[in-house]
Amino acid sequence: MSISPENEHPQKVVGWAARDASGVLSPFNFSRRANGEEDVTIKIAYCGMCHSDLHCIRNEWRNAIYPVVPGHEIAGMVTEVGSNVKEFKVGDKVGVGCMVGACHTCEACEQSLENLCPKGIFTYNSINYDSTITYGGYSDKFVVDKRYVVRFPENLPLDAAAPLLCAGITAYSPMKYYGLAEPGKHLGIVGLGGLGHVAVKFAKAFGVKITVISTSPSKEKEAIEILGADKFLVSRDPEQMQAAMGTMDYILDTVSAKHPLVPLFSLLKANGKLIMVGLPEQAFQFPVFPLIFGRKLIGGSHIGGMKETQEMIDFAGKHNITADIEVIKIDYVNTAMERLANADVRYRFVIDVANSLSA
Repeated sequence: MSISPENEHPQKVVGWAARDASGVLSPFNFSRRANGEEDVTIKIAYCGMCHSDLHCIRNEWRNAIYPVVPGHEIAGMVTEVGSNVKEFKVGDKVGVGCMVGACHTCEACEQSLENLCPKGIFTYNSINYDSTITYGGYSDKFVVDKRYVVRFPENLPLDAAAPLLCAGITAYSPMKYYGLAEPGKHLGIVGLGGLGHVAVKFAKAFGVKITVISTSPSKEKEAIEILGADKFLVSRDPEQMQAAMGTMDYILDTVSAKHPLVPLFSLLKANGKLIMVGLPEQAFQFPVFPLIFGRKLIGGSHIGGMKETQEMIDFAGKHNITADIEVIKIDYVNTAMERLANADVRYRFVIDVANSLSA
């Protein structure tokens, strides 16, 4: 006889979950494990809403494990630490991103690349060490191994910093790994949404030349005058695209919907790199000729390891980088999901968990 989620563990928790592919979220009572020797318990203050949450609750990636409690941009305060935890104390401002576990013995883990571990455990919609489902941050409390906790600099507000735990590291990691952060180079950033606007902020702090590539001409003023991009390119304008051919060293593609890639190849210089970080539900198809004859590269990147995530948060604190957010109450979450699906947010929804969700 299976045990209900509410009785699997000793700590009672309240959250919001989707029960099926309709993606409709509603109140959900479940439980979390007792705080172990290596664990940190967090009272969640805020949780960002990622486009991945939308894909998952609607089973668009065909891997949903219902009930799904989304949320992997978790920010809050430490309320309890295990006896072996010396890195954190009660009252610390901390966060949890997309991972809560890994094998800790493979080559990736030994290089502090837990995000690439084949046995990695995600913050939600994954199977934990004890064979129970992991539930995310659309909830009032979180218990996690200390390895997967990051410390927020004091100058970063928890609400606007929460999205950095996914959007921030998703932009920062490929910029560092693929050389996109080299000062003076020309970087195109495709999409000016929750991920793209954070990417612009990091790129500006790195000192690269930035062109925002978007289908929405209405975003030009904000991209240049507020976010600090150098240029704005409307990807649906053939004349603008033609004029920009062969001008960019790199392109970071943040779009989570299927879109044409071939026009982006033409924007790259010889030896240029197109790096994908968005996760569309449909597969791409593209010819290899533009890659071969320009010696161009297409690559991908998936968040970052815990060491790099803390490095990113510290860098954000040093340069005052946060996400542009709209704070909502938990009972608005279904409306927010619909708006997110229609790209009707500037630029990231963040749930005020502490003031709208209680046991």
